[in-house]
Amino acid sequence: MPRQRVTLITLGTRDLIRARNFYEAWGWKLHPRSQDGVAFYQMQGAVLGLFGLKDLAEDQGRPDAELGMGAITLAQNCPTDAETDATFQAAIAAGGTVLKKPEKVFWGGYSGYFSDPDGHVWEIATNPFWPLAADGSLTLPD
Repeated sequence: MPRQRVTLITLGTRDLIRARNFYEAWGWKLHPRSQDGVAFYQMQGAVLGLFGLKDLAEDQGRPDAELGMGAITLAQNCPTDAETDATFQAAIAAGGTVLKKPEKVFWGGYSGYFSDPDGHVWEIATNPFWPLAADGSLTLPD
């Protein structure tokens, strides 16, 4: 089994219901395996999980830890600038906070950033140098 992969991304949340409401308003579909205290969303080949901060720290074996936010960026690439704008606007309409509106960027693409209600940062971008497959998946070109 290859080690260079991610199968589950878990985001700690201050308020699980608020976080679920945001992701579902953004268009994400809650997976039926979700249960009290954790929400799952099936992605392409991976899963996004939402977990309360205190419960996540306990699960990590460090119940007294104060978990932070915003130190990483999750990214979603889109095939066109128009789709980047639409995806970005849907996140803002769902309750996301604008950090940087989509704009042409120095590396030749088009990109914007927002944060979810817990401060997790998302980049929505078009990268003309990284073509997406028909299903939206990304494989870096040689």
